[in-house]
Amino acid sequence: MPDKLTREEIIALIGRSDDEVLTDILKMGASRSELAEARAWIENDEAMLNAGRPIPSGRVAHVVEILQVCDDERPAVPKL
Repeated sequence: MPDKLTREEIIALIGRSDDEVLTDILKMGASRSELAEARAWIENDEAMLNAGRPIPSGRVAHVVEILQVCDDERPAVPKL
């Protein structure tokens, strides 16, 4: 059975987020490694594909979806 994450661990791995995102990840019982893999896919999916990693499935895919929605809803930070 994977190590279930705490709210504080999720925040440490993905940064501040709204309660709905944190609750969704907690409810599904994602592990640290699943959240880390999902974050890696969000940050650079091209590198993951080039490394021959299989497309995410299961909980990792679900976490990717949650994080994508979260990223899409955040306002863009203007570059200086």
